[in-house]
Amino acid sequence: MYEDKGGKFRLKAGNGEIVAVGEAYDTFAVAKEGCAAVQRTSHGA
Repeated sequence: MYEDKGGKFRLKAGNGEIVAVGEAYDTFAVAKEGCAAVQRTSHGA
């Protein structure tokens, strides 16, 4: 996760590449929830 120039949190792949574009999150905690949701829904993809 990283904080963009607008102060929003975004998700990024472990190697630093952006592999998908989605919403920005207002807080770090909500960004963590978004990351967990991506992990849950992408299992086995």
